[in-house]
Amino acid sequence: MSKAIATLNQFLLELDALKSVSRRTYTDSGQRLENSAEHSWHLAMACWNIAEAFALELNHERLLKLALVHDLGEIDAGDTFLYSSSRKDAHKEEREGMIRLSAHPGNAIVDLVDLWDQQELGSSPEAKLLKAIDRLLPFLLNIHTRGKTWAESGVRKSQVVGAHAFIADEFPDLHGWMAEQIDLAVEEGWLKE
Repeated sequence: MSKAIATLNQFLLELDALKSVSRRTYTDSGQRLENSAEHSWHLAMACWNIAEAFALELNHERLLKLALVHDLGEIDAGDTFLYSSSRKDAHKEEREGMIRLSAHPGNAIVDLVDLWDQQELGSSPEAKLLKAIDRLLPFLLNIHTRGKTWAESGVRKSQVVGAHAFIADEFPDLHGWMAEQIDLAVEEGWLKE
């Protein structure tokens, strides 16, 4: 039994490595960058809260599982900045990391890779909400920190508009609010025209 517990604990330490993956988004204080574990927790809470607030007909258990696994592949691949030109291939390295984690002898989550695939490639209502909120949170933090990451990275309005355009189809009210914030960010000089 102690060997089984030791193996489980080794897997938990593997998961703990997500805390060491730095992102490019500042926390609300603007003093430090968030890590991927913080982002994953924030995403899970935001999805849950929004699903409840708008009484969305979703499978909440699936939604939370998708949110919790969505960045696990970054343990091996690292985080890829939303506006990076290398973003189109990031999912391949992340999926390889998920396969490695799934094969760990201490992993008891049999559908770990399938869950990751669902959030990455899926079109379920849960995956759609997750994708929108995954974009909303860094956006919200950028607005809150007066575009700190955007300014440091030379991000332009067209990039932000393009990265969030898909939200208009599923969540038009959210997209409308984001469009207003983009205009404000340009007006205030937080985002380049």
